[in-house]
Amino acid sequence: MHILLMTIAFSDFGNENSTIKMVLFVVAVLTGAAAYIWGGVRGRIEPHVLVEALETGAKYALAVGAAAATVGIVIGVVTLTGVGFKISYIITQAAQSISAVMGGIIPSDWMSLNTLTLLAALIMTGLVCILMGCGVPTTATYIIMVTVAAPTLVGLGVEPLVAHFFVFYYGVLADITPPVALAAYAAAGMAGSDPFKTGNTAFRLGLAKALVPFVFVFSPSLLLVAKGFTWESFIITFTGCIMGITLMAAALSKFMLVEMKRWEQLSCLFAALLMIAPSLTATLVGVALVIPMAVNQWRRAKVSQIEHS
Repeated sequence: MHILLMTIAFSDFGNENSTIKMVLFVVAVLTGAAAYIWGGVRGRIEPHVLVEALETGAKYALAVGAAAATVGIVIGVVTLTGVGFKISYIITQAAQSISAVMGGIIPSDWMSLNTLTLLAALIMTGLVCILMGCGVPTTATYIIMVTVAAPTLVGLGVEPLVAHFFVFYYGVLADITPPVALAAYAAAGMAGSDPFKTGNTAFRLGLAKALVPFVFVFSPSLLLVAKGFTWESFIITFTGCIMGITLMAAALSKFMLVEMKRWEQLSCLFAALLMIAPSLTATLVGVALVIPMAVNQWRRAKVSQIEHS
């Protein structure tokens, strides 16, 4: 009965009569109070726990609301002054200039001029997202990135959903990017370590994740809901991403089964770049490139185990 009254009170009857809804809401509250006090009805959540939960929710809502209000000012300035369009124009023109230079070096069979332009624009957009996401909460970061950076990618032919994922991913990546790595600094405070060193280490270990948004753009099937999704493309891309990110993390941390040598790090790095590329041929080449390193790591690990036993 109590739930039914609450549902009716918050439902929309299609009219503007709010008095009935208010009366139903009051009746529902009184019914619940009477059932608790005189009827002995108890739920799984005690009243003091419910009050504490409402208090905590209100505090978090205030923080998000304040951030959203501040972001609204930023968005208004960006929209009224045309800064967003200027940033898009600058990035697009710079990407075209870079692709024209690189097009004379890289054969057209390897990468077309349009792909080079998009790649350069993605790199610059990622840097802009990291810079503008420093010290900004997640919700506010997404709103700013969508307003400022996403139109650049959409203008270059990237699907809007993919563009939103790209800019949001890099905006969140700013939380572990020095000099304003809020997440790393919070972890350093709990661990009692040096904040700047912790931020640098977090950035180095998380750098492999910076390649994932590029996969979103060049192989949107990884997002499942993007256009052109096929299971074959998804399996190839997903498998290559897992292996590539693992190898790049190993190269950056200089350790897999045992401590890596310089040539093993370079082998992992190049193999990771090939595996992350949305191509079965590139993935197979990356696997072939990393096999000698894996065999050497396994052999050295066995020798180390025998020496310690």
